[in-house]
Amino acid sequence: MTLQLDDVSYAVGAETFIYPTSLTLEQGTMNVLLGPTSSGKTTLMRLMAGLDKPTKGRIRWQGEDVTGQRVQDRKIAMVYQQFINYPAMTVYENIASPMRLMRLGKSEIDRKVRETAALMQLTPMLDRKPLELSGGQQQRCALARALVKNAGLVLLDEPLANLDYKLREELRAEIPRIFAESGSIFVYATTEPEEALLLGGNCATLWEGRVTQFGPTAQVYRQPKDATTARVFSDPPMNFLTVEKRGDRMCFGTDESMATDRSDLRDGTYTLGFRPNHLTLEPGEGCIRFEAELSVVEITGSETFVHLRHGDARWVGLIHGVRDLSPGQSLPVYLDPTRIYIFAQDGALVSSAPYAEVA
Repeated sequence: MTLQLDDVSYAVGAETFIYPTSLTLEQGTMNVLLGPTSSGKTTLMRLMAGLDKPTKGRIRWQGEDVTGQRVQDRKIAMVYQQFINYPAMTVYENIASPMRLMRLGKSEIDRKVRETAALMQLTPMLDRKPLELSGGQQQRCALARALVKNAGLVLLDEPLANLDYKLREELRAEIPRIFAESGSIFVYATTEPEEALLLGGNCATLWEGRVTQFGPTAQVYRQPKDATTARVFSDPPMNFLTVEKRGDRMCFGTDESMATDRSDLRDGTYTLGFRPNHLTLEPGEGCIRFEAELSVVEITGSETFVHLRHGDARWVGLIHGVRDLSPGQSLPVYLDPTRIYIFAQDGALVSSAPYAEVA
């Protein structure tokens, strides 16, 4: 069982929403679509579902061309961030409705409804109607209806965004297991890199209608093939610094530079990238020191976000602990060079190898 997108694109008039995209999703896999708002995640899912027809390209299900096939004729389930339930039905009947259309037996329907309701913590609400539930309970009802449908393709568009933190964490752990056991192809859209990492499986990063990279989630995170993918797969976004390689030196700023043993790199301009959690306030052996100006401090409880200016660059650091810092002060920050990515001027990843000693 596979879902294959062959050079699929989607445009309305002169505006392109999805640029030519080719993806192959395999049976029993979880596939995360990661990107900021308006990057094309929902549009791509609608094309997969058959709700929209691609402007160009073909969509194949198990080798069969289903590009023009109606959504009603496809074995899919879809859940949106804005939940959809049948208001006149009880929670029990909402969950049971797909199985009744499938003409399953009464006892099997009852068993699956109660099993799924227990998983979604909906058992006490089975006799209630959706409007009698909280927003989170209504979303769980919509998720339960998708779970029991036994669809070959399950599309979830930011389905946990309206749930409380505890339940969201529980379902993040449960949903991949459930769908892996069902053998369905699972597609999950999110704006959160952390959620993508928790879900695992495969990940497609999207930026302005383009799939920038697709592969095992951890691999895409650790080895982004370009600066755009690295920016998407970091929250807060990855920090960047323009440097000039001159012989055995990497120069940045007026009088700042560091030694490099990267003789394989030609002299020229590069961009260094590093994630916010890799900046520290404490010096470490071999660390690069930057003099920055502190502009904003955000304390989140156990962590502190520091917004920094370094020349023309704007950085964010994620520092452990609560720090007594004042905006406007000069602040030395440190970076382990083994955490640095090197990008060419066109944005392509050159290397993530460490630098030699710091000047």
